Amino acid sequence: MPTLATGLRLGRLTLRNRVVFSAHLTNFAVDGAVTDQHVAYYAARAAGGAGLIVTEEHTVHPSDRPYQKMIRGYRRQPGYRALTTAVHTAGAAVFAQLNHNGGQSSGLYTRQPVLAPSPVPDALFREVPAALTTTQIAEIVAGYAATAARCVEGGFDGVELQASHSSLIRQFLSGATNHRTDVYRERFRFLGEVIAAVRAAIGPSPVLGVRLGGDEMIEAGITVDEAVATARAVEATGQVDYLNTSIGVATETLFLIQASMRVPPRYALHIPAALRAAVSLPVVGVGRFKSLAQAEKALQEGAADLIGAVRAQIADPDWARGGARTCLSCNQECVGRVGFNRWIGCVVNPAAGHEAVPVAAPRRRQRVVVVGGGPAGMRAAVTAAERGHAVTLYERSEQLGGVVPLAASVPSRAEFAELTRSLAAAVSRAGVAVRLGVAATAETLLTVAPDAVVLATGARPVRPPWGASPRVVDVRLVLSGRVAPSGNVLVYDELGFHEGTSVAELLADRGCRVEIATPGMIVGQDLGPTLDLELWTIAAHARGVVCTPDVTVSAAEDEGERLRVVLAHHPTGTRRTRTVDWVVTSVHPRADDTLWHELRGAPFPVHRIGDCLAPRRAHAAVLEGERVAAAL
Repeated sequence: MPTLATGLRLGRLTLRNRVVFSAHLTNFAVDGAVTDQHVAYYAARAAGGAGLIVTEEHTVHPSDRPYQKMIRGYRRQPGYRALTTAVHTAGAAVFAQLNHNGGQSSGLYTRQPVLAPSPVPDALFREVPAALTTTQIAEIVAGYAATAARCVEGGFDGVELQASHSSLIRQFLSGATNHRTDVYRERFRFLGEVIAAVRAAIGPSPVLGVRLGGDEMIEAGITVDEAVATARAVEATGQVDYLNTSIGVATETLFLIQASMRVPPRYALHIPAALRAAVSLPVVGVGRFKSLAQAEKALQEGAADLIGAVRAQIADPDWARGGARTCLSCNQECVGRVGFNRWIGCVVNPAAGHEAVPVAAPRRRQRVVVVGGGPAGMRAAVTAAERGHAVTLYERSEQLGGVVPLAASVPSRAEFAELTRSLAAAVSRAGVAVRLGVAATAETLLTVAPDAVVLATGARPVRPPWGASPRVVDVRLVLSGRVAPSGNVLVYDELGFHEGTSVAELLADRGCRVEIATPGMIVGQDLGPTLDLELWTIAAHARGVVCTPDVTVSAAEDEGERLRVVLAHHPTGTRRTRTVDWVVTSVHPRADDTLWHELRGAPFPVHRIGDCLAPRRAHAAVLEGERVAAAL
């Protein structure tokens, strides 16, 4: 039996396996309360086989409110019992994570100064905290204890103290944020007081864990050696049952906490390995685990005792039992969506965050034709077939995937291909009849006369009005290999996402001298929410890519075998001239809706989804495919 599938004892509790659904933000709370949405979300992962669920943070004190939709654990929560009962019924254990964000917070909601060990402003929130008094410290310690007691009363098997990436406890532990001169200059003191107070409040039976930040990756921040010393101090209290781990700080080095596909899987395993070598407490390892094989290998190597996998189980609640979907680490609908104050979601799993929404049964079995084999079309075909409809999928090319294979052709984006690989496998399992290399025409569809048609015909590249020269080419032509620019290349990017930045990096790797220009305030500005911006910027700098923001192209004229390009700096109206060999454009495409217009008045309903309705990103395509099929 694989180690991952074996039970493990934490204190007086035995887990059924080593898979942990670790704490992360969901934005499901309403007025600070646990909701039915929480219950269904966590219960789905428990039913999928996770051994332990650790809920998102429950703040322990009214002074802590860095974002709107957090669980206010310092208040009584009637929803606790429903949540814990649902998880227990599905066979998993459930812990509540307790936290105070300290200086990593905002006065936007409280209208009070944020509180921290020392008046050190956080790099993201940029507010100077008020240094905690000893009276305030005692009050917050008491808040941890009272919240822990309420959680146990509500049915939780234990609690986890967040002392990691966004935490007042971490700020006391770190030399970067603890500049105190009183007794709390001894960095472990605050954590020690919290541990003692919480254990006294919950008694000996419930599990108590601590999640430590293993390496902040900032100047004067916590190092692995310091984390090891803290782990030894935690164990020495005799009151803690396990350790969890983390890397980075949730502001300055956030891109390391929820790493995108640029970062190799298992990248943070050195931290649990170091802690496990120093203490006898069970240790949870985290760090972009995509497969059970990766998790099992970490256990076999002795790097951890349990494996925390969040995004993998968002993508597929059944991940612990093998699953069928693979997380892309694209961060578009999980990290990125939460960052915009919305419910958590997932590109590959349109049900994520909507587990509490009942799905209506199909009214009757229908013959459904789907035209287009990209993410939208495949998702529609799979969902329709799974709901009992007879589905035929037409794709004019010789492969499924739409433009996803092009996007994934860049080495740093290769994992994005998992989107269409998993959907293609689902198409096969669902029994969809696939017609590759067949362009479905209006005449064909009228002859077939299905009960419903779903159009997912995608979008077409658009040539800008200034782009008449044959040396002005769309990014798709470059990624497909149909055009190979050389020499000096200007990438003009109006999308601000992976299309322009990916092709710039690809061309630089091929030896081109690359400048990427954009009307945006920064190059790749939409990479920020998905935590790709920092690593792309590092890669671009290493390759000598020149980044030019705040400009539009006003003209591009042939000069012999080269191009004279005029860039207009829109904040000032000034113009700059570049002489280049090629211009690669990443601009908004146009919906390919020809077939939609040709089918006007057809004797069957015709639905448009994805880019042929309005060109957007993959999450919109998958979600619309799911929605239209569910409504049939």
